[in-house]
Amino acid sequence: MIKIVVPDDEPPVFTATAEEKRLRQLGEVVIHNSRALSDAELLKRIADADIVLNIRSTSVFTANVMENSPRLKLISIYGVGYDNVDISSASKLNITVTNTPGYSTVAVSEMALTLMLAAARRIVQNDRTIRNGEWARGYSSQLCGKTLGVIGTGSIGQRMIQLGKAIGMEVIAWTFHPSPERASQYGIEFVSLEDIMRRSDVLSIHALASPETSNLIRKRELMMMKPTALLVNTSRGSIINEPDLIEALTNGTIAGAGLDVFAVEPLPADSPLRSLDNVVLSPHTAAMVPEATLAGLSMAVDNIANFLQGNATNVIQAAA
Repeated sequence: MIKIVVPDDEPPVFTATAEEKRLRQLGEVVIHNSRALSDAELLKRIADADIVLNIRSTSVFTANVMENSPRLKLISIYGVGYDNVDISSASKLNITVTNTPGYSTVAVSEMALTLMLAAARRIVQNDRTIRNGEWARGYSSQLCGKTLGVIGTGSIGQRMIQLGKAIGMEVIAWTFHPSPERASQYGIEFVSLEDIMRRSDVLSIHALASPETSNLIRKRELMMMKPTALLVNTSRGSIINEPDLIEALTNGTIAGAGLDVFAVEPLPADSPLRSLDNVVLSPHTAAMVPEATLAGLSMAVDNIANFLQGNATNVIQAAA
């Protein structure tokens, strides 16, 4: 019988769902309700697995892990990002990797909009002020008429373009693959990375984590931004150099940020971000709404079922 392992359902999103019942119809299923935070622990859990349903990006499928999992033929990722899998090594080992594109487009873009508005209108700071018995008055920022810069124009970035326009913002974008056709389709202008940093009143990150986007935004880029600008990240913490961002927020290089993702998660207790009052923090929950969760889990199980039927879907290709 095919053995399917879920190595990392913590906190549980898959256990006790209809999709778990459906998966058990496809083979023997073993679910681990804690995170596998080391190669050794992950190997122990998947050593005899034919298929892995990966829930958390903290499970890292290195070449070593996959080379020592001789039966492994499929890694079905619940999520869009796949930076926790060595895709090149998987391809060489004939291990298929799939993901769930588009499942959280609405949820994540709504969170980005929420963080943007919360940071601009100082919602968290004003809430704390009132709870402390004070009644501070002061200006916040209106976003209508301002410029929203969108980095990454996949499905979430495209939705963010729509939301920015809906509240009256001018929207510009940056991507590795701009084209006049896409610009016309989205109704925006594609600009250079330097230009988007300089022109944006709000910069919203929606690029996939990859070697090409690691530390895409560092001190050099942050120094280009307006001192009144806000930065929002609902993608991956690795895209922004976090020490450089902390410095920029501390010394007023930029006005504020809304962050759902971090370089290390959970956010360490000693992170300076915890003490900055110009940052809105969220614990990587942008996609955590019932609609997105159920859609993503269903797609991940569909990918397994289709693979077993010889018709693999949503396959991630190794870079040429």
